[in-house]
Amino acid sequence: MEALTGSSRPMSLSDLETELDTVDKSSIFRTLEVFEKHHIVHSIDDGTGSVKYEVCGGRDNCTIADMHTHFYCEKCNRTFCLKDISAPLVDLPEGFSAISVNYIIKGICPECRRI
Repeated sequence: MEALTGSSRPMSLSDLETELDTVDKSSIFRTLEVFEKHHIVHSIDDGTGSVKYEVCGGRDNCTIADMHTHFYCEKCNRTFCLKDISAPLVDLPEGFSAISVNYIIKGICPECRRI
């Protein structure tokens, strides 16, 4: 999981496969499934069709606090963590219970704006 923890942004299965070139894709996927089930990582759907994974910040599990805002650059197709910007929590109607929050902002990142 060093590839995930050392990354400054969420990584997709394809990103991890490239980073961990000696491990086959199915092994990485099975490991991510187990890590997600045990709340070691959480997944992010940034609308690209490729789920991204990120290590949970909480001790032993992911919490709503781990569900910070993410930014997807429409030019370079990278997803960035904006950990200092919490995903807004919504007051849900009675009987509903939030398990995760997926808050994505789409636009152009600073690096791509300079180009």
